[in-house]
Amino acid sequence: MTVNRGMLCRVFIAVAVAVLSAACSQLKQTKPLLPVSDYERMIVGRFDADYVGTDNCVAKCHAHDKITDDFRHSVHGEQIKPGTGLPLVNCESCHGPGSLAIMDLPEDPELNDARKTKCDSKTFLNILNLPAQAQSLICLKCHSAASIPTLAHWNASAHALSDVSCLDCHKLHQGPQQKVKHEEMAELCYGCHPQVRIENNLYSHHPLVEKKMACADCHDVHGSTQESLLKGDTPKETCTKCHMEKQGPFVFEHGDVTENCNNCHSPHGSTNNQLLNTTMPFLCLQCHAGHMAGTTGTKQLFSNRCTDCHSQIHGSDIPSTGVTGLGTMRQ
Repeated sequence: MTVNRGMLCRVFIAVAVAVLSAACSQLKQTKPLLPVSDYERMIVGRFDADYVGTDNCVAKCHAHDKITDDFRHSVHGEQIKPGTGLPLVNCESCHGPGSLAIMDLPEDPELNDARKTKCDSKTFLNILNLPAQAQSLICLKCHSAASIPTLAHWNASAHALSDVSCLDCHKLHQGPQQKVKHEEMAELCYGCHPQVRIENNLYSHHPLVEKKMACADCHDVHGSTQESLLKGDTPKETCTKCHMEKQGPFVFEHGDVTENCNNCHSPHGSTNNQLLNTTMPFLCLQCHAGHMAGTTGTKQLFSNRCTDCHSQIHGSDIPSTGVTGLGTMRQ
């Protein structure tokens, strides 16, 4: 039987295209960004509903008792007390006016079956089905004026532009804790940044796996003027918050590392010691001509590390001796 290779090739291509199309259809669809005023209209709530206060809501509907208790023990719940001097926050601050939700429930709480009768949640804002930008705007109503300054950068941040909302990271109704724990932050971030998980598990890495660091130690997740949402005005300023001995200023500076440590280091992980992008001496040879070794001066030095002689590669106040080079020479 003769096999028509051309036909088999066309069938294979057709199957591959079908599989690829099915896979792509599962990816996140790109949506155009709307004017802020359009998102504001989405979170106004029902015009025919009135604000009744949290106490009136929970007195008639006990199905949310656990959520109410968690809320009262959270940082948001503490702001209900006028004595704090903070903006008042209650259930209707996020869910919209609640009069229609409890309209059909008995006035007498004793007549209300505490565990079976629920309020009409359909009259609230459909928060989970709002666009990410509208979800975040609910939070920004309060937090843009009474929270961390970097939220001023949120709308133009990489997270906001990638359809990430506050609710993707802050699980408000899963206990009184309103933000992810420090030791659990890396696992949360890995959900969207799987390549960072891989890098963090390489031989040389920052201690995120050991839970001694968190992503927010280097990145401002709410927004930044720097690339990759880094904290600090430059990458070096971010790194030297912990590596202060590398900060300087030095009399003899390594010009290439004055502003950007990433020129030599892979911050999330590397197969080389000290998070180096490439092993030495080949990392240094990308910028510097190699020395000649041996008494005849004819053998290139590839078997040693540059730091065997140049120990202060980040900068030094002492000139090298014997040869021209950066940092203190080992004697």
